[in-house]
Amino acid sequence: MTWVLSDDVTGFPGDAEDWLLRDPVRNTVPLTVLRGLRSGVFYDDNLCGWFVEDDQVAGAMLHTPPYPLLLGAVPVRTLGVLARELIAIDHAIPGISAPLEVAEAFAQVWWRPETSRRSERLYRLTTLAPHTTPGSSRTATAADRDHLVSWFRAFQNEAHVDRDADPTPLVSARTNREELVYWDDGGSPVSLAAFSQPIAGMSRIGPVYTPPELRGRGYGTAVTHAATAAAQSAGATEVLLFTDLSNPTSNSIYQKLGYVPVGDYASVFFT
Repeated sequence: MTWVLSDDVTGFPGDAEDWLLRDPVRNTVPLTVLRGLRSGVFYDDNLCGWFVEDDQVAGAMLHTPPYPLLLGAVPVRTLGVLARELIAIDHAIPGISAPLEVAEAFAQVWWRPETSRRSERLYRLTTLAPHTTPGSSRTATAADRDHLVSWFRAFQNEAHVDRDADPTPLVSARTNREELVYWDDGGSPVSLAAFSQPIAGMSRIGPVYTPPELRGRGYGTAVTHAATAAAQSAGATEVLLFTDLSNPTSNSIYQKLGYVPVGDYASVFFT
């Protein structure tokens, strides 16, 4: 058994993508990042890999610096081999983002100690519940780019995620795909949510951001509802989202909209 690593993301094999597509819910992040890589959204030094056993692909990984190494629902028994391969090519990673059991198992075999972690929960929609927040939704356009970038940066800083990453390329790509939704009230945007165009019927909501001075008015609920409805209109049969487990308010909001837990995830960061 072996991991095959490559810096040529255009050569990511169909068998590896097929492996991700077997479970598009638990592999939601690798699938959406793979689409971004193929469209040229991310930066230099990208790395992809696939685990081969008995001539069959049985796992996949992606790394898009400065983000953490990204793993889906890979077999835990493969992680020691992966760590050794990454060390052998002297590939630096700031952390690992994966289903909880995968993230913890990788952290145990990685050579640098854990410094911090972010605990998350993946939710999937059952039936979308109504809301009563005043205002209306609209799809963000290229004219909104500077405003969108400022809110993405604010989200990154507040959530302590991807703080070293420039969101501009991502915002531009997602605007072009019509994935960014504003909630307007009184003629101005008051909240923002993104959704991913469906892959194998799966779409994911996030990020969701409301400026601190506008919170507590239901805008986050409203824009999440609007983004969810947009994902369904785009053809999604599974709509997913992640929540920060340290934020009980957001976990409560999403459950009231009809989202139910799927499983726990973690981003573990190293020295």
